[in-house]
Amino acid sequence: MTDDATQEATQEAPQEAPRLRADAARNRAKLVETAREVFTTEGGQASLEQIAKAAGVGIGTLYRHFPTRLDLLEAVYRDEVDVLRETAEKVIPNSSPVDALALWLEAFVDYAATKRHIFTELVEAVGRESDLMTHSRAVIYDNAEALVSAAQEAGQIRTDVTSGDVLRLVGGCTMMPNFDRAQTRRILTVVMDGLRVG
Repeated sequence: MTDDATQEATQEAPQEAPRLRADAARNRAKLVETAREVFTTEGGQASLEQIAKAAGVGIGTLYRHFPTRLDLLEAVYRDEVDVLRETAEKVIPNSSPVDALALWLEAFVDYAATKRHIFTELVEAVGRESDLMTHSRAVIYDNAEALVSAAQEAGQIRTDVTSGDVLRLVGGCTMMPNFDRAQTRRILTVVMDGLRVG
């Protein structure tokens, strides 16, 4: 191979890798999103085969990203907590305190709906005091405290409740049998009406 040909080959070779990495990242994200939906609708007993089929990939692709069921459960749970953190970061500077709280609680409802199906299995595998669980609790409670306190300081919600009260109340709504997201969001509206001042 000539020097020119060698240089051309080395220049072209790296170009394919980013595309493969992007495809892999899309597959991973699709699997996590699909797993969330399947666990929410089918329950925690849903199989990895169901998830792979619903995501439109082979079971081998799923196992390449998540060698064990626990790996997938952890990814789904971590992703749900990341959404809560990102939602707080987005709504706090762009909404009034009470509206920011309402928007974040909508995301919390989705988190809690997924959590109810996978939490027991996850805790049995990693423990309540694992890094994943302790970090997730810190993110959730810090976000809730910041949002509730801001709305209270703005005089927009009552001051005789704590962020823990709000989380327990809203989380409890998602524990009803036959979880219905639309119904839970209606209940959330009632909760917010009860929290508002005036």
